[in-house]
Amino acid sequence: MTDFTLYYWPVPFRGQFVRAILAHAGRTWSETNEAAISALMQEPPGEMPVPFMGPPVLVDHLSGAAISQMPAILLYLGETLELLPSTPELRALTMKVVNDANDVIDEITLDGGRQMWTEARWSSFAPRLGKWMALWEDLGRRHGLTAHSGFLLGGERPGVADIVTATLWSALTERFRPIELMLEETAPMTGGLARRLSRTPALARLAEWSRSEYGDAYCGGDIEQALRRVLNV
Repeated sequence: MTDFTLYYWPVPFRGQFVRAILAHAGRTWSETNEAAISALMQEPPGEMPVPFMGPPVLVDHLSGAAISQMPAILLYLGETLELLPSTPELRALTMKVVNDANDVIDEITLDGGRQMWTEARWSSFAPRLGKWMALWEDLGRRHGLTAHSGFLLGGERPGVADIVTATLWSALTERFRPIELMLEETAPMTGGLARRLSRTPALARLAEWSRSEYGDAYCGGDIEQALRRVLNV
């Protein structure tokens, strides 16, 4: 039996952060299909492994814990897999990075497709995306990150903040060349960190598996099609 079961749609979007933490830590997990997730979402809360509105949901088979909401799952994994920094300030900054990443993917999909991207909307949003990148860059600069070495919050090994950073920006830049160019110009140290970690064996294997499972998909649906149209990719 695997260590965990992850309930998430077959795309490398919000659930990819969970997959990346598990892969980096060398833990095993299984995933269910879309029909099983949809069926679970229709269950009364009392019948769910944890009350939730939508995936991801992670079930830890060793402890029996079930957690929903991506930031809460990453906090749980960071604690149990010893991937969080030692000080309260750096642990808080780790969760800031997780929540910032959650905000970025919400914004890049216009809150899950509540609206569709148009040329005008993207032009208005692009400076804000650049500011997000600059926030990452300055946070890393304050903790000793360089273009070729170091981690986002310092330390001697990658933690949750680093894996989240690599997952967020690698998934976007690998699929959307204009975003890659923006990151290279605006946040080269962040881009360097994302590339270095994405090339580690565990995350490289995850990326290869994701490509074989999901192809070029990012978030799926009409919102991804609209994003590709405005970015000409």
